[in-house]
Amino acid sequence: MKVLDIIKDRRSVRDFTDEDVSNEEIETVMEAARWAPSWANTQCWDFVIVRDNGTKQKLLDAFGPTNPGRKSVEKAPALIVVCGRKKVSGAKGGEYVTTKGDWLMFDCALATQNICLQAHALGLGTVILGFFDAEMVAKILEIPEDVEVVVIVPIGRPARVPKAPKRRELSEIIHWERY
Repeated sequence: MKVLDIIKDRRSVRDFTDEDVSNEEIETVMEAARWAPSWANTQCWDFVIVRDNGTKQKLLDAFGPTNPGRKSVEKAPALIVVCGRKKVSGAKGGEYVTTKGDWLMFDCALATQNICLQAHALGLGTVILGFFDAEMVAKILEIPEDVEVVVIVPIGRPARVPKAPKRRELSEIIHWERY
């Protein structure tokens, strides 16, 4: 499959079968994350893989009762919790060098995209969840204070794959030379 085909074909999968995902498959996905670009190659990301049902049940407390992400957390055989080490990316000599400040969100987003694309290439489904109590997740998973929980990515075998949402045309988003 070509990269653009993988990008166009990938969907946010929220419904998973009961079939497990192997450690080898997860390691392949994590290898893709490891090779994501980052600010000055700082690689500020860390990942917590959660398979234990008891831990997943505790993590559900970080999601509100009507949060649509709950179903994915419950059904997925594994969760990838993407974390970023604070004050590492976007800085030089201990000082941030752009108006964007800490680049951990940018770098973690790039790694997360690689996770989703590689998972899809393996026939797995993922969804990126960001609407949860990150402080509660950090406490449950014993995340150090200098590390921030960014997103949770449930991963598993898709029970259902949604149709592609409509995308804006290139002519609507490209501005040549000036906005």
